[in-house]
Amino acid sequence: MKILVTGSTGLIGSALVSFLKEGPHQVFKLVRTRADLKPNEIAWDPGQGIINKELLEGMDVVVHLAGENIAGRWTKNKKKRILSSRVHGTMLLSKALSQLKNPPKVFVCASAIGYYGSQGNTILNETSPPGSGFLADTCQEWEEASSYAAEVGIRTVNLRIGMVLDAHGGGLQKMIITFKLCLGGVMGTGEQYISWITLKDLIATIYYVIKQDDIEGPVNAVSPHPVTNREFTKTLGKVLHRPTVFSMPAMVVKVVFGEMGEEVLLSSQRVKPAVLLDKGFRYGTPELQGALESVILRGVEILRFP
Repeated sequence: MKILVTGSTGLIGSALVSFLKEGPHQVFKLVRTRADLKPNEIAWDPGQGIINKELLEGMDVVVHLAGENIAGRWTKNKKKRILSSRVHGTMLLSKALSQLKNPPKVFVCASAIGYYGSQGNTILNETSPPGSGFLADTCQEWEEASSYAAEVGIRTVNLRIGMVLDAHGGGLQKMIITFKLCLGGVMGTGEQYISWITLKDLIATIYYVIKQDDIEGPVNAVSPHPVTNREFTKTLGKVLHRPTVFSMPAMVVKVVFGEMGEEVLLSSQRVKPAVLLDKGFRYGTPELQGALESVILRGVEILRFP
């Protein structure tokens, strides 16, 4: 297949590109405009609404992962970048794909479990209603922006991605540093649910939805076994052989991290990957302890083609 990937330098995108290049595929990257483009790179400028549709002709698959990192304090400008990079970029790409003479067969577009907001102990699947808050609103607009492709018959998958576990990037990397300093502990009440997935299983998920013609619409890209913050903390401490005696009350989290802390660190999302389970997807590491041991103790483990 000819596969186009956006966000190819990010944690997920770089792993996906490495995986795809091992298979019998041509991989192209949609990158920001610059003078030294490589042969497999196509330029675009989502901020300026610029994309060369002709160069997208004949792609079999488009995987759209680009978006501003949500980590950090959410200033007014930061929130604007988070929203704009997802909604405007997705809308530009989705519209372009919808206007092609030879459009792709499938458009896989990243989203996030932030779609559900914070819903306590409620088990959430792909048919559950959206929540409230900045992230929930952003995810709704993000998914709606992909509809231009879906409306012309391109099979469109909205991957609602949970916390991605990788020892060399993302939130887990920062947590490992804290825990190794013996400063790890529960945040807030510790009863809020964390829905997670290893990077390796996420790459497998992306490839699975590409190949499965009967999967479209929202797909929860998470392990089938979400855990509470308290359980996550205890398990990570066990794997690292570090104590987990410290705690950060909810009020302190809000003061230190602001709105981001409230919506990300204290939010509770008990998400079930109903679509993947129904379609027979098999996880490599579905349980948290095995997953943490895999990504921390065994190092980088890239999914390989058989």
